[in-house]
Amino acid sequence: MRKIVLASKSPRRRELLSGFVDDFEIISDDSEEVIEEGITPEETVQRLAMQKARNVSEKSDAEALVIGADTVVFIDGKILGKPANRAEASEMLHMLSGRDHHVCTGIAIIDNETQKSYCGFERTVVHFRHLTDDEIIKYINTGEPMDKAGAYGIQNIGALFVENIKGDYFNVVGLPLCKLGQVLKEEFGYELF
Repeated sequence: MRKIVLASKSPRRRELLSGFVDDFEIISDDSEEVIEEGITPEETVQRLAMQKARNVSEKSDAEALVIGADTVVFIDGKILGKPANRAEASEMLHMLSGRDHHVCTGIAIIDNETQKSYCGFERTVVHFRHLTDDEIIKYINTGEPMDKAGAYGIQNIGALFVENIKGDYFNVVGLPLCKLGQVLKEEFGYELF
């Protein structure tokens, strides 16, 4: 089996990948993630995922397959990253309340052995029910929104706000498993099962 390296410090991505790969290495890329003006969310996540994969590729074994990923939430053309503070988290949750938004994850894979690379993305539409001011305050008080794009996590308390989704649930968590499995198999000859 090829060595897999996950270029992410996200505990959610680590947990998802561990369901399919028994032994993989985690090397996080600590370079600054800059969201450039004038490019689409899809272009943004692909660029950032490839940035992570390239930076980690340079630090990993010569035979490794390096996987980088980046996720953003966007609504009305505005990218919602991780909130910097409680006020920003509140603003984001009010913006999402009662509406559809998009979650986009870029995936980049680099085969260190052959130097072959892939970059693509997955998009999921998420609909929030209407949230009360009290619910938003209580949710922020849990601390859960503070390290998540769009100020919520679908896999925990934030699930209580999601009325429906169209697309890959795991994409919203941070790693679109269906797409990842297909790309690894078709492009790199690596099967997750």
